[in-house]
Amino acid sequence: MSGRIFSRFPNSWILLACIGLLALNLRGPFVAVAPVVGLIQAELAFSPVMLGLLTSIPVLCFSLAAPLASLAARKLGAEFAVTLTILGVLAGVLVRSAGGPVLVVAGTVLIGVAITVGNIAAPLIIRRDFAPRRQGTAMGIYTAALNIGSFLTSVVTAPLASVAGWRFALGSVAVFAVAAVVVWTLAVGPRNAFLASSADGGDSSRAPVAGSRWITAGLTAGFGGQAFSYYGVTAWLPSYLNDELGMSAAEAGAASSIFQILAIVGALGVPFAARFMSTTAVAVTVGALWTAVPAGLLLAPQLWWLWSTFGGIAQGGGITVIFIAIIRLARDQASAGRMSATVQGLGYALAAVAPPLVGFVHDASGSWTPALLVILASVLTFFVATTLSVQKVPKGR
Repeated sequence: MSGRIFSRFPNSWILLACIGLLALNLRGPFVAVAPVVGLIQAELAFSPVMLGLLTSIPVLCFSLAAPLASLAARKLGAEFAVTLTILGVLAGVLVRSAGGPVLVVAGTVLIGVAITVGNIAAPLIIRRDFAPRRQGTAMGIYTAALNIGSFLTSVVTAPLASVAGWRFALGSVAVFAVAAVVVWTLAVGPRNAFLASSADGGDSSRAPVAGSRWITAGLTAGFGGQAFSYYGVTAWLPSYLNDELGMSAAEAGAASSIFQILAIVGALGVPFAARFMSTTAVAVTVGALWTAVPAGLLLAPQLWWLWSTFGGIAQGGGITVIFIAIIRLARDQASAGRMSATVQGLGYALAAVAPPLVGFVHDASGSWTPALLVILASVLTFFVATTLSVQKVPKGR
């Protein structure tokens, strides 16, 4: 079925609920591994390299499987693509929790591929089924829900594992997938949810944006800088706080949660700010907040809480700005899918190398200064590339 499937609903809250539930499944399942890596290693005798792969495999899938995910969303229909995402995540979570090392890795790969399809399909649905003036808000809710899913999973996984074991703890995230598939099926109907459809109706009457290839390249560079910075800071901020400020592991982990949870403010704040400011001005503001993180940690590490606050807002706002640009600049659904696949595919490839590269620079130099300079370079890439690329983004009407 093509066209605006939610046009029969007087309000868009049902679609917003579906988008939110979908987003809860798109980060939590692989974030859940970090709190229980010690338990997994103790039972399955994984090497440190294999443990690292459990968190890096999904990010690699975000990159390598993006073109296939874009094709699936276009050829099978966005509704069916969302169903594949949710069921794929559910199957991957159950497989990962069910057996030995082979099943753990296989389930992780399945989770990564399924989430990649959702990464592509969600912006396409927002672009198609929301009026332009509501697209920014919907994208903000989507991005906020990504971070809420990550935060909730990070908070509850370790306590659950201490009571019922790591397998139950990792499998518990399946509750989000079950809720999502039920609500999604009720919203779009079983036929649309479980049967592939023709490609979505386009809006090819919209004139192509001049210099669209350069804009795509700029957004790709911006997304790469954003993703590299996010994964680099996420992986190493606790270690930095431990080394530089003497925090315990528990204290550093709790302090780092500020960086994660405040992404919700950035995700919801960007669409609100865009009502009063140009997209370029919003991008400049987000870029300045991002720049304050590595620069602030270099110059005044004792104010880590302030830099973490700025960084949390920036990382939630940065991805929202880029996705809003994609859905408003693309000529039609097909070009939006291709642009999204290019931006995310290449951007997540850079994200995948961030934790090992930042760690290598730190180990080789014996100091956090060069590592923070690497992150500063990636933040400036986001700042410059995104600001230049969003200048032609129209406001929501």
